[in-house]
Amino acid sequence: MAGSGSVLFLFVIGHLAGNLQFFLGPEAINRYGDFLQSNPELIWPARLFLLLMAGVHIWAAGKLSLENRAARPVGYAQYQPVGSSYASRTMLMSGAIIFVFVLYHLLHFTVQVQYVNLTGRNFFDCIDPARRHDILKMLVVGFDNGWVSGFYVLGMALLCLHLSHGASSMFQSIGWRNRTYGPILDKLARVVAVLIFVGYTSIPVAILAGYGKEHLK
Repeated sequence: MAGSGSVLFLFVIGHLAGNLQFFLGPEAINRYGDFLQSNPELIWPARLFLLLMAGVHIWAAGKLSLENRAARPVGYAQYQPVGSSYASRTMLMSGAIIFVFVLYHLLHFTVQVQYVNLTGRNFFDCIDPARRHDILKMLVVGFDNGWVSGFYVLGMALLCLHLSHGASSMFQSIGWRNRTYGPILDKLARVVAVLIFVGYTSIPVAILAGYGKEHLK
């Protein structure tokens, strides 16, 4: 659980760094996207490895959940959690919803299935003057729909709620946490989760506020 989670956590940060090139303009984000699409020998092994890590993470989550239930086959007469956060108590639920969100995200911007983008536009038709896939235009068109942007904000909120506990607990799982700096790790995990949320959601929020609309002309 900790090992696969740490890999996925690093991917979330790396993916954010790439996405934020949106604010550098079409040349930067389109060049970045073209580099990824032009090097399948790099991108496909990375995708398959991430898919494997996601599968391992889901399997580990299910296994731990079953073990916890087996350890207490009879539930509490009156459940009053002490010392646990809301994020830690809802890890399985938030993880399941995140899984659905990731599937939609892949269909929306990676596979580019027209029927899920709610715009009626074919994202494959977004081509820039250099004959590259126009990622900036695709993002502006895709996030100009308030329902889609709202779903992304909700998905990122759940992801960051998940990370606020997971990023800290993974240190405990591998034995790198103690009473001295444990509280520091907890606070640092929450800060990082908030920064990730702000970074990812800044794109749809900026588009809804009008940023990038000039590139649609």
